[in-house]
Amino acid sequence: MTQSRSTTPVRQYAVRTFAFMGGYTVIMLLMITGALDPVVGTAGAWLLAAAVTMPVLGQTWAVLAFMRDSDEFMRVVAAKRFIVAAGLAISLFAGWGFAEAFAGAPHMEGYIVYALFWACFGLVTPFIRSSQ
Repeated sequence: MTQSRSTTPVRQYAVRTFAFMGGYTVIMLLMITGALDPVVGTAGAWLLAAAVTMPVLGQTWAVLAFMRDSDEFMRVVAAKRFIVAAGLAISLFAGWGFAEAFAGAPHMEGYIVYALFWACFGLVTPFIRSSQ
């Protein structure tokens, strides 16, 4: 059975997302549980930082590849979602930074912006359904 062209990019995106987010999740869980604490503060910490950055870069590539491989309608819808989510995440994170500086809000680690972006992406997706 042959797949239609329209389902191929979705399936490829799902596989790539599972692979990259799986790697990211494993590394973050190891960090959260303290399994990587012996590495923190050593020269190996730079490798750890690079290792957790690779899935982030990979996921960005997966989204761009999805857009490239999709038909024009899906490309525009995905791009709109990506842009709106990025704008929201940047605005919210900048706002929190101002709250830290001016109002004494607790510090938020910079890497949180990545999870914030995907949370925003998930929130805007049901509302952005057209290319208009």
